[in-house]
Amino acid sequence: MQLRLTSKLIAPLLLAGSLLGGAVFAGAPAAGLSGDAQAAYLAELKRLYLTRDERRALLAHGNALLDTYALRAGYQVGQAQPQDLLYQLRLGAPGELLLREETRSPRGTDLAVRNQRIVLFGVDPFIRYECPPRGISCVLYHPADGGPLLSIVRDHEGAAELAKALSFLIRNLQKG
Repeated sequence: MQLRLTSKLIAPLLLAGSLLGGAVFAGAPAAGLSGDAQAAYLAELKRLYLTRDERRALLAHGNALLDTYALRAGYQVGQAQPQDLLYQLRLGAPGELLLREETRSPRGTDLAVRNQRIVLFGVDPFIRYECPPRGISCVLYHPADGGPLLSIVRDHEGAAELAKALSFLIRNLQKG
């Protein structure tokens, strides 16, 4: 139910983003947006998440996308040990983003949680991602060291939208 509702809410936003900003590619997700398109994107997010705060809207959108495109065990057909891979974003100290990664076995018996503090001052705000053609997941890369940050189910549009939202969130958090 939540997946369908989130998908219904995200679809108009993706359409508006593509109409306003053109195609979004892995290298620079927000580079194609002009000032007016950025303002329209942020205004649509604030309207969608019923807030006047850009940061809160971007955080809510990022978490909704992480939930919608989570790499769940059901997608991992043929894998030796399928696991749910879930993420959640929170705000940390000024200029920091906290990423919670939860790995869960299909039966729910094994659970591992890893928290990561991402310092954002001085890093390139554009999130890169890759969706290998033969894989089951897309990988979004850490803005500081370029290593893997998180994995979602293989969906190019979802990865592009998540990279775009995270890039906007990073730029917002870098303001302090």
